Amino acid sequence: MRYLITSALPYANGPKHIGHLAGAYLPADIYTRYLKAQGHDVAFVCGSDEHGAAITIQAMKEKTTPKAIVDKYHELLKTCFEQFHIDFDIYHRTSDPLHHTTAQEFFTNLDDKGIFQIDESEQYYDEEAKVFLADRYIKGTCPNCAYESAFGDQCERCGKSLSPNELINPVSTLSGNKPTLKPTKHWSLPLNKYEGFLQEWILKDKKDKWRNTVYGQCKSWIDGGLQPRAVTRDLDWGVKVPLKEAEGKVLYVWFDAPIGYISATKAWAEKNNKNWKDYWCDKETKLVHFIGKDNIVFHCIIFPVMLHAHGEFILPDNVPANEFLNLEGEKMSTSRGWSIEMHEFLETFPDKTDELRYYLTAIAPETKDADFTWKGFQTANKSELVDILGNFVNRIVMLTHKFYDGLVPLPGEAGEAEKNIALEIISQTKKVHDLIAQCKFREAQFEMMNLARAGNKYLADAEPWKLIKTDELHTKTIMYTGLQVAVHLSKLMQYFMPIKAEQLSSMLNFNRFLNLTPGHQINQAEYLFKPIEDELIEAQIQKLKKRVEEKIELAATAATPAFKPLKPEITIDDFNKIDLRAGTIIEAKKVEKADKLLQLTIDMGFEVRTVLSGIAMHYKPEDIVGQQVTVVANLAPRKMRGIDSYGMILMAEDADGKLVFVNPREAISNGSDVK
Repeated sequence: MRYLITSALPYANGPKHIGHLAGAYLPADIYTRYLKAQGHDVAFVCGSDEHGAAITIQAMKEKTTPKAIVDKYHELLKTCFEQFHIDFDIYHRTSDPLHHTTAQEFFTNLDDKGIFQIDESEQYYDEEAKVFLADRYIKGTCPNCAYESAFGDQCERCGKSLSPNELINPVSTLSGNKPTLKPTKHWSLPLNKYEGFLQEWILKDKKDKWRNTVYGQCKSWIDGGLQPRAVTRDLDWGVKVPLKEAEGKVLYVWFDAPIGYISATKAWAEKNNKNWKDYWCDKETKLVHFIGKDNIVFHCIIFPVMLHAHGEFILPDNVPANEFLNLEGEKMSTSRGWSIEMHEFLETFPDKTDELRYYLTAIAPETKDADFTWKGFQTANKSELVDILGNFVNRIVMLTHKFYDGLVPLPGEAGEAEKNIALEIISQTKKVHDLIAQCKFREAQFEMMNLARAGNKYLADAEPWKLIKTDELHTKTIMYTGLQVAVHLSKLMQYFMPIKAEQLSSMLNFNRFLNLTPGHQINQAEYLFKPIEDELIEAQIQKLKKRVEEKIELAATAATPAFKPLKPEITIDDFNKIDLRAGTIIEAKKVEKADKLLQLTIDMGFEVRTVLSGIAMHYKPEDIVGQQVTVVANLAPRKMRGIDSYGMILMAEDADGKLVFVNPREAISNGSDVK
């Protein structure tokens, strides 16, 4: 069987944390190692995603060029993957000329077939910088959580997906100026025209084959109705759109990035004298994408539509997306300092890469979010790797040297215990293989450890260190049997902990594809695993806390507002003249020819009132219906735009002019006094 395995292309705009490792790279590596061990023809491809606004924004932050950024982080990511023994057949990059040509040819194929629709729309434009603004070049106040630094595509505080025109008080990150809307033309992929294909391919064919999370998210997207999605954008960093009329435009990164799998396969095939089309165009090949759940829509809906529309490519056989890995009970966030970057782990624990691979697999977020804790990592290393697997291997190797000078003994007749262990080896090996084939890596590793547990128990029950004094023949049988367990453990460990598997193979002095035979010389015992000191773990916990505190302090310092001076002093009698009441907005609409005014209908409890409020630049009418507010109820009526306004709503305003409702923290009856 032929397989093409991919891992999500990581953005080359910064280091990646261990959550990424657990989500898309480690499981793919385990799966690939298993397939190759079974003799399958496998290409395992990945590479750096080096285009898009995120790259250019990072370049601005570091006061350098996009090229310098991608060169820097491509090398960092490549090195980290190598040191974690993620054994890609190729780790490519989308800035490579081969990728640019491949992506342009893909676009041209679809364009020649008339697949795209061309839409003209208004997009934010920076008059000073003389460029159209990508979503990430626009910041403003999130309409959902009021975070003041939300990007034009997503709020990083609440996670809500946004479009730039939803932001309150949008500004260009290039100049700091308010952008203007200007017409521009873009090519779009009409996903809506492929709903029938997706319903047939996913909803009917994949229901019992894909993980519930993956299938459920796809079904939700399809049932909700798909919309055309732009494949081009106005940007100067990326794959140039190969059309004369599209000068100044590049392929949108979501379109060009998955084509990176194809260009990476081409580069690998050329280097290894292979035909890349065997892996992308032959229906006998199985394509498997390993990703995190935030990439499901791209790999299960958008990319398959692209492949289907092209017409020459196979579709994914499976997309075993993982959930998220949290850290000490909280979501990982590099920007907040709450993360463990891969390169930082390697700097602190250069000899614990397999131990981390083991722990990440043991807690793999395959069906729900999982939680990494430093104490959990330490405990798993000690109670499982040191005390079970390491202890068994150390015992059997040391005793073989003690009793037989390191020569595998000739066994006598197998008893019931030996027969049971032989069956255990066969059973556990089959379980591990079957589970890996089903992409159930967490369970597969657990079954591998069950074989180590069985070996430990067998030695403990047999007590060869005592039996050697009275029954040498049976002792030889026990030692021979224990060594066979160690051999098969090494074979299974190669998928999960390849370096430790090699170390064990070296101790046993054997080729993994052979068995140990009587008279075979094994090497001296070495400790496979060692405990991790409490002080080192505590230092990592404190490092996390300190880094978050520093980020918070830095943000607070940078965001210190300039306050308006206080108004003249008043007395309590002055304040008591104001009648503040709770009310609820039951209707809201814009006032004609007034950009700032909204006409609000407010239920005051004792009556319904009309109040005009200058908040139209901050809130959409439909978003504030049901909002409880505080109203100055005894303010003299005022006519504005021919409408009488009976009262005023209390709002808080910061130094940047942002307005926020001043309302009771908990719901209260309309008409209640506010004191």
